[in-house]
Amino acid sequence: MKSPSRDTPNLLSGIATGAPPEPLAARMRPRTLDEFLGHQLLLGPGTPLRTEIESGAVGSMLFWGPPGSGKTTLGRLVAQYTDREFVPFSAVTEGVPRVRVIVGEAEARRAQGRGTVLFVDEIHRFNRAQQDAFLQHVENGTLTLIGATTENPSFEINGALLSRLRVFVLAPLGIPELTTVVRTALTDRDRGLGRLELTIDDGAVDLITTEADGDARRALTALEAAAAHVARQHGSVAGGVITAAGVRDALQARVARYDKSGEEHYNLISAYHKALRGSDPQGALYWLARMIEGGEDPMYIARRTVRFAAEDVGLADPTALRVALDARDTYQFLGSPEGELALAEAAVYLATAPKSNSVYRAWSAALDIARKTPAEGVPLHLRNAPTRLMKELGYGRGYQYAHAVPEAYIPQDYLPAAAAGSRLYEPGPFGFEKEIAKRLAWWADLRAKIDRGQAPEPGAGSGGIGSDDDQAARGDGGS
Repeated sequence: MKSPSRDTPNLLSGIATGAPPEPLAARMRPRTLDEFLGHQLLLGPGTPLRTEIESGAVGSMLFWGPPGSGKTTLGRLVAQYTDREFVPFSAVTEGVPRVRVIVGEAEARRAQGRGTVLFVDEIHRFNRAQQDAFLQHVENGTLTLIGATTENPSFEINGALLSRLRVFVLAPLGIPELTTVVRTALTDRDRGLGRLELTIDDGAVDLITTEADGDARRALTALEAAAAHVARQHGSVAGGVITAAGVRDALQARVARYDKSGEEHYNLISAYHKALRGSDPQGALYWLARMIEGGEDPMYIARRTVRFAAEDVGLADPTALRVALDARDTYQFLGSPEGELALAEAAVYLATAPKSNSVYRAWSAALDIARKTPAEGVPLHLRNAPTRLMKELGYGRGYQYAHAVPEAYIPQDYLPAAAAGSRLYEPGPFGFEKEIAKRLAWWADLRAKIDRGQAPEPGAGSGGIGSDDDQAARGDGGS
């Protein structure tokens, strides 16, 4: 292998000086709207935002999008096209005192006839009270505020400030746009890597554009690292080929885009739930894996899985809740990565189980009635009577012990008068609830006969409980 040349850093920077090279992603930042790739619906020719930028008439706005989608670049272009001073500001490292300084400078600049674009990166890092610091200055036009955030502004931005900003959503760049970014950077002799005279395999381009996950900065960083590796191999001699293997070494591990406390956290758990509810084990496993790989707490996933078993499977398969709880306990016992398999097993079981939300709906209805009748007394025949006084007051009088008859069923009222006749639980048509429906129908028929004065048939049992059909419904046969 040839020894590295002193000229290699300068070749990588594209600048024939001894100064440290500026990162490739910064050098290749688009200089015009035409160079700004992607987002055609937002910035294509003739679109409202582009027309406003080109005419110089833009107000305060908020760019919401993932890393590397062009939020900072677009903010710079707005300032450039509208001939305003671009003032970058990071909500991570700077605070309200710095805002006051910027406002003072903006007021002086305004008095001289020039506006100011204050670009606040990671604006969601400011708490809601701190965000109020911008309100007056946005309102009176001292500043054109451009905020950038990776988080859902509905949750993270002060409502008063949000009402003064136009929100624009920037999507991740697509594969075609990223391919153009990579190939342009490789051939650009002024700002890119063109003076290295490198070539790149199609497989390397595919790897960069796929694993960049829509992030142009990540794609250019990987390209620059791979180019540096090839350039050092060749020393001061131009030429060389960037291969997929070289790119893979440069990328190292691909980090999942996932924020355990942000919107993506809720998006992924929602997708997981909906795949389970939709009886799609493939989707359920995929979203489960995405959460695990993103660093989500497996116990949070386990809790949501238990909740799903109770809410969406319910009594259509009584075993589902036990499976979900066992998966939780297994993970607690084994930890990662072995315990993750139990969560995957539970996901497949729940996705392929019969579904019913009958208990969920019944419980919601019960809560509704309970809240409407909070002072309704318990009927006397349902009250316990441990003392003589309580017996004298009628507690327990008229109660009939179900086991006193062969059918183990005696019709009587178990609801207070205000809720009499309420039907809270109605079994669904699938799985074990089919058996529950049979039992309820049998008890209803028995009650009707007793009400008509007809004696139950001898040995009628209790709705087939313990029968072969019942065993089948529990899982010992087909359901």
